[in-house]
Amino acid sequence: MTDEDQKINEWDLTSTNLHHISQRRHEVAVVPVGAIEAHNKHLPEGQDFLHTTHIARRCCEMAWKKCQSVICLPTLPYGVDCNLMAYPLTIHVSQTALDTMVREIILSLRTHGIRKIVILNGHGGNDFKPLIRQIQTDTDVFVFLCDWWKVGADRYNQIFTKADDHAGQMETSVAMALYPHLIEPNVAGNGKIRPFRFKALQKGWVETSRDFAKLNDHCAIGDPSGASAERGSRYIDLVCKRISQFLTELANSTIDDHFPHK
Repeated sequence: MTDEDQKINEWDLTSTNLHHISQRRHEVAVVPVGAIEAHNKHLPEGQDFLHTTHIARRCCEMAWKKCQSVICLPTLPYGVDCNLMAYPLTIHVSQTALDTMVREIILSLRTHGIRKIVILNGHGGNDFKPLIRQIQTDTDVFVFLCDWWKVGADRYNQIFTKADDHAGQMETSVAMALYPHLIEPNVAGNGKIRPFRFKALQKGWVETSRDFAKLNDHCAIGDPSGASAERGSRYIDLVCKRISQFLTELANSTIDDHFPHK
């Protein structure tokens, strides 16, 4: 347990209390969402839950120092994993069930006066865009979606040497930086996959859902070799700097007739 875990953090809903909450006006709530699934053979099943929790907490802590009106909710651990169910103990919830949970959380936050909500997503199978469109049509709440692993995409090739779609160099590097004790590098697969047989799918102008069990036997799309804690830390630092800045700007922005436009 770290020193941070042993103190009251007003930016963390699970550790603050009514005394502190009643003295604050929270402008922005962050709702992290992860997944429980296989990540190659060497990374923990909780990879998406663990790294998303870290990113959310760190970003809210950084933003709090500048605006003191951001609150971080506990991470929802489960995500949409129907196409990974061939791998033991993958936990799947439907998008409908996940949407219902997130919607109820958002409506609860609105009851308490919070109209700016950021869904910090840590799993590629979760698709919240239709939900956000409907919520912003039905209510006066503004919901923003951030797939955290995409935030530094423009700098990706400056940090990593191999592409990562699932459990490759980037995710392994992040794990090495955050929880190296949970990694077993010697059992990792190489992430090679069977390609689509149709050129349209290979080129990307036709898409389909991928059944991961048909790709390879280790639930990975991307080679983890070359991963390092240094690479992971650089990417995490970049991502957290950008997200925390957005949270600060969002908290300090007034909701008017044109929000979030100029």
